[in-house]
Amino acid sequence: MSTSLVQASVRVLHGLVARDGALVLWAESDKSDSSIIRGGHPFALPESRLPAGSARGPATVMLPSTSAGPMPSPQLGLPPRRGTPRLRPWLVPVVEVPFVDDELADEFDGRLGPSVAWLIELCEFAADLVRRGRVLPAVLPGGPVARWRPVLTGFDAVHHADLQRRMPPACRAERARPGDVAGLPAADTLAAALNRLVDGLVRTRLALAGVQIGDGWLAALTGFDAEFTAAPALADDLADRLDAWHADARSGAAVRLCFRLSHLTELEEEPDATDQGPRPPGRDVWLLEFLLQAVDEPSALVTAADIWRDEYAPLRRWTRHPQERLLGGLGRAARLYPDLQAALRVPRPIDMVLDTAEAHTFLSHAAMLEEAGYGVLLPTWWRQRQSLGLALELRERDPVAPVLRDQAADLAHLVDYQWGLALGGRPLTETELTDLARAKVPLVRLRGQWVHLDPERLAAGLTFLERGGGSMTAGNALRMIRLLPPEELPMPVTAVGGKGWLADLLGGDLDQNLELLPPPPGLRGELRPYQIRGFSWLSFLDSLGLGACLADDMGLGKTVQLLTLLLHRRSGPALLICPLSVLGNWQREAARFAPSLTVRVLHGASQPSFEGADLLLTTYATALRMADDLAAFTWDRVVLDEAQHVKNSAGAMAKAVRRFPARTRIALTGTPVENRLAELWSILDFVNPGLLASAHTFRARFAVPIERYADEEAAARLRTATRPFLLRRVKSDPAVITDLPDKRHVRHLCGLTTEQATLYQAILQDMTTRLTESTDKWNKGIVLAAMTKLKQACVHPALLLGDGSPLPGRSGKLERLEEIVDGALADGESVLCFTQFAKFGAMLTPHLAARFGVPVRFLHGGTTRAERDDLVAAFQEDQRPGVFVLSLKAGGTGLNLTAANHVVHVDRWWNPATEAQATDRAFRIGQRRDVQVHTLVCLGTLEERIDRMLVDKGVLASRVVGNGEAWLTALDTVELRALLRLEPEAVVD
Repeated sequence: MSTSLVQASVRVLHGLVARDGALVLWAESDKSDSSIIRGGHPFALPESRLPAGSARGPATVMLPSTSAGPMPSPQLGLPPRRGTPRLRPWLVPVVEVPFVDDELADEFDGRLGPSVAWLIELCEFAADLVRRGRVLPAVLPGGPVARWRPVLTGFDAVHHADLQRRMPPACRAERARPGDVAGLPAADTLAAALNRLVDGLVRTRLALAGVQIGDGWLAALTGFDAEFTAAPALADDLADRLDAWHADARSGAAVRLCFRLSHLTELEEEPDATDQGPRPPGRDVWLLEFLLQAVDEPSALVTAADIWRDEYAPLRRWTRHPQERLLGGLGRAARLYPDLQAALRVPRPIDMVLDTAEAHTFLSHAAMLEEAGYGVLLPTWWRQRQSLGLALELRERDPVAPVLRDQAADLAHLVDYQWGLALGGRPLTETELTDLARAKVPLVRLRGQWVHLDPERLAAGLTFLERGGGSMTAGNALRMIRLLPPEELPMPVTAVGGKGWLADLLGGDLDQNLELLPPPPGLRGELRPYQIRGFSWLSFLDSLGLGACLADDMGLGKTVQLLTLLLHRRSGPALLICPLSVLGNWQREAARFAPSLTVRVLHGASQPSFEGADLLLTTYATALRMADDLAAFTWDRVVLDEAQHVKNSAGAMAKAVRRFPARTRIALTGTPVENRLAELWSILDFVNPGLLASAHTFRARFAVPIERYADEEAAARLRTATRPFLLRRVKSDPAVITDLPDKRHVRHLCGLTTEQATLYQAILQDMTTRLTESTDKWNKGIVLAAMTKLKQACVHPALLLGDGSPLPGRSGKLERLEEIVDGALADGESVLCFTQFAKFGAMLTPHLAARFGVPVRFLHGGTTRAERDDLVAAFQEDQRPGVFVLSLKAGGTGLNLTAANHVVHVDRWWNPATEAQATDRAFRIGQRRDVQVHTLVCLGTLEERIDRMLVDKGVLASRVVGNGEAWLTALDTVELRALLRLEPEAVVD
C-alpha cells in the first residue's frame, strides 16, 4: 500500500461516517476506470500526519456506477458518462480518523469534496459542545457500557437539525448491511457520529487533565475502557435515572439564567475623558443583575425583580415556573462562580453589588459561565478589549539627513531606539506606566474608559522595559516588526514612533512623510499626484531591496507606475510575468510611456536573449514551462502583474515564481484577496518571503479569527503588519476620485416572453423529475446544471436551444439591450456588452450590426493575441460610436476600453469581483465621461434572487484589503433550489 500523500492519480478527497459512527476518508482518482476504485491507487496519508488512533482498511461504499465503473464525482470536472447510473458496492481503501479538521484536510494536495467540509463542521460542532460542557453521562445496554452524550437545546438543537438537513449523501455511502442498496438514514448517521465524537473528546480531555475517578461506572466514564461490571437491575436503574436527567436537561432549557453587569459610580466627582491615570480600585460600584432569557429568542428578557412580582409575560410561552428556573440556575451557576453563594442566602435574590475587584472576578468567570450555557451581558469595552504590546521609538542618528532620500535609506543604517508599552496600538506615557505598575486590580480606568490588563503580560512587559534602549540596524528593526515576535520579545510590537524614514515606514506615516520624486526624464506622459506617490513608494522600498505589493484598484494606472520605476533606476534586467490577455497591452504601454526601455517578449516560439534587456515580458504559462531557464538567470526585479494568479501557494505557478532569483520582487494586483486570506499570504510571501510567518501560523493567528469569527482586532493587526509593504488605493479615495468621472449603476428588471417562461418551467420540471429518479448524491449537480440552463433561458431561447433560430422578438433582455444601445449610439457613445456565454456573443454580434448599422466587434476565448490587440486598438481609435461584445472571462481583465462609457452585463455573473473587473475596462484612467453600468436582470427568476444576494452579501476582504468571490457554491441544495422558482410577474407578454 502506498504511503505517499500526494499521488499523481489522486484528485478528490471524500469522507463518510461508518456504521459505528467512525469517520472515514477516501480519495478518488482523476481516472475513471474501475481499477482505481478497486484498489489500484489506495489513498494513504503519511503515518506522521495521521492523528493518534487512526487506522487503515477497506470499506464497502455504494457509488453511482455504470457498466464502465463508478461515475466520477462533479469535483473532478470530467465529462458526463453515458448510461443510467445505479448504486453498486465498491471496496475502497480508506483511512479511519478520530477527528477531521482543516489542518488534516490541508495535507491533501487536491480538491476537497463537500462531504469532507461537512465532516469538518461536524467535528467543530462536537468540540464546541464538549468545550461548553453540553454533555451528560449515560449507560448503554449490552455490557453495560458507560458513554458521554450531547445535550442539544436551543441553538445547538437548531445547528444539529441544520447539519442533518445539509448532510451530503456521500457521508452515508457505506453499505449498512450486506445486500442493502443504500446507507444508513441521515438521522442515524449523524447521531452515531456525534455520539462517538463527543464521547471520545470528553475522554481525551479528561485524560489530558489527569482525571480518573473511582471504579465501576465512574472509572468507565473517565478512562478509555467504557465497559464496567454491575448487576443488571442496578445498571438498568442507573440508565433510567440518567435518561431522565438528560430529558429534564433538554426540556428545561427553553429559558436560561442570564447575568448583566453594569458600572455605577458613587463618587460625586466623575472623571472626564482627559483623566490620564488609572482609577484605583474601591472607588467604583458595579451591579450584577439576574435575569431569565429565552434561549431561542434572546431579546426576551425578564429581570429577577419582575419574576418575584410574577410579572414575566414575555416568558410565559417558554416556562410556567420562572422562579424555580431562576433559583435552580443560580444554584448550578454557584458551582462555577462561588461568589453567588452570597445571593442565595437572600430569600428572593435580585442582584449583587460589587466593587471593582469583585467585578473583575465575575468578568474572569464570564467565559466559563457562557460555555456552561448561561447568558452573560457584559459592557462593550470588555468584548472589545485592547491588547497590550510593545512600543518601539526610533530616531535617526543624523537629524539633519533628509528624510526618505535614497542615500539615507539603508538597511545597514544604525538608528537609536527606546522600548515602551502600547495599549490598543497607542503608546503609554511614563505616568500611565507608573500608575499601572501600582494598580492592584487588572481592571482599571485609563484615558476615560475601563480596560483590562493581563497581570502576567503587564509584568513581563514592565520587566522587559528595564532593558532601556540602545542602537540597532534598520534591518534588525524590520525583523522586530513582524506578525510573530522574535523569541527575545515577550509580546508583539504594536506601535512604532519616532522620526526618520524607518519610523515612517514601520509606523504607518510613510504615506504622509514620503518625499515625492520627480518623474524621470525618459517618461513620456504626465503622472497624476497619487501615481507620483505610488512610484515614489515603490522606489523607496526598491532602494532598500524590499518587495512591494501595489494593490491599487483596477484602472488606476499600476502599469505606468511600474514603468516609471524601471526608468528611474535601471539597475538590471526586470522580468515581468502577466496573463496572455494583457501581454500586448504591456508592450503598447511600454512603447508609449517608456520608449527608451529595451523590451523583449518571451512567448510562443520566441527565445530572446535575457542579456541587455531592461524588461522581459512573458506570460504565466510560458514562465511555468520555462521555469528552469528563468530560474538560472539572476534578475534585478521579478514583477507579477495580476498577481492573484499565484494566490494558491501550493500551486505549481506559485512554486515556480518563487524560484526566480531577484534583488527585489513586486506584485501588481487589483484584488489581493478574492476568496480567502491565504491568498494574501501567498502574494506577500512571494514579495517578502517569511514576512507573514508560515502559512500554518498565519492561518491560525489571522485567517481563522478573521474569516470565521470576524475578529476586528486580528484584522487590525494584519493591516498593521502588511501596511509597510502593501499600498492600496481605491477609486473612492478623495485623492483619486477627482481624477475619474462618476460611475452610475442601473439595474434593469426585464420580463420574460411566453416562450422564455415556458422553457423556464420545462427546465424546472425536468430538474424535479431527475431529482426524483436519481440518488441524493447527485442532487446538487442536477440543481447547478439546471441553473445554467435557466440563465440561458433568461438570456434568449436561441441560446438554450442552440438551433440557430432568429433572435428578434423572443427575449425581454434582448429588447432592453437594444433600447440601451439605441440610446447610447444616438448620443454618440459606445457600448461594452459582456456575457458569460460566448455562444450568445457570437449570435449577438451580427444581430446588433444589422440592427444598428455600426461596427460591432466580438472578443472571446478563441481570439488570438494578435487579433485581440487589433480589436482593442481599432475600438479605441475608431471615432464612430460602436459596440464591443466580449465574453466575460476573455475580456474581463487587463483591457483598456475607455472609448466606451456604457457597460452592459447581459447576464449576472456569480462573482461580484469579476463583474467589477469587467466594468473597470471602461471606468479607468483615461475615461473622461461618466460611465453608466447597466445590469439586466429577469424579474421573478433566479437572476433577481441572485442579484439580491449579491447586494446583501458581506465581503470578507473589505476588512483587510480587497474584494471577494466564490460564495454561491457554498449554498446547500435546499437553498439553491429555493432560488429557481418562477414568479407569476416574470411573464410580461
